[in-house]
Amino acid sequence: QVQLVESGGGSVQAGGSLRLSCAASTLAACMGWFRQAPGKEREGVGTIYFGGATVYADSVKGRFTIFQDRAKKTLDLEMNSVKPEDSAMYYCAARPSFGTCKLDPKIFGSWGQGTQVTVSS
Repeated sequence: QVQLVESGGGSVQAGGSLRLSCAASTLAACMGWFRQAPGKEREGVGTIYFGGATVYADSVKGRFTIFQDRAKKTLDLEMNSVKPEDSAMYYCAARPSFGTCKLDPKIFGSWGQGTQVTVSS
């Protein structure tokens, strides 16, 4: 199991930027960011596969970017032009197996504790 610790959450005004970071005990073949707002299901934000291929949810495409530093074993989520609907608990996730790396929380076996992001209008 991969140990994951998120940081960087907080409050930001709409239109602003925030950068989340995830420290991993080891890098996995597929890693990603997910979010969950109160009363809603957990949804995928973006994933990165071994080799660098990324997938993003349509709702964040062009605004959010995933960065992976393999030497530091970190996974960052750069959030730009944030909107109130981006408010949620954000989770880092890892899937050690090679193969699919889609935005489906069910395929990920390791999760961090989450970091809260609140966007005010």
